[in-house]
Amino acid sequence: MSPTTDTALLVIDAQESFRQRPDDWAATANPQVFDNIALLVAHARAAGDAVAWVTHSEPGTGGVFDPDSGFVRVVTELEPRADEIQVTKTTVNAFTSTDLQRQLAARGIGRLVVCGIRTEQCCETTARIAGDLGFVVEFVTDATTTSPIPAGPGYAAVSGDDLMRRTESVLGAREFATITTTARRVRAAAAV
Repeated sequence: MSPTTDTALLVIDAQESFRQRPDDWAATANPQVFDNIALLVAHARAAGDAVAWVTHSEPGTGGVFDPDSGFVRVVTELEPRADEIQVTKTTVNAFTSTDLQRQLAARGIGRLVVCGIRTEQCCETTARIAGDLGFVVEFVTDATTTSPIPAGPGYAAVSGDDLMRRTESVLGAREFATITTTARRVRAAAAV
């Protein structure tokens, strides 16, 4: 089914790979991420928006992001439809190693709603690149999550919550994206 609006929901890396790192996943900053993504997906479909599913792959590594592991697939709580965009990336952002930009352009998409896993990494980087490519970007922070970063050589520890707040500040204040919540996104779009 073709979208009837110029908006696409980008669901980034909501994949089983992350749950295969139990200690990391147990520390996720937003345990409700999949519930919020499911609400956004249902709303996007009802509104006639496109839905694009992005997974991350690291072929040949033998880890949980290696396609041979069987975990490079959308989590069981979420179900992509056959007619929705599905790409697998090998870079941090969703554009550089995929044909996502071409697929969005073919559908007349000019506005992107970004959600998924890791707030400050793949989601933020995709939002920045999308802005550079000319898309209007909404970033739904409570439909993203990340895990804390432990201290390392030359850098301090940062909590997952702090990473999420920092991403909101950087994207919002620097005008890379409009920052919103799942509830606001669903309400605002329903009012249009």
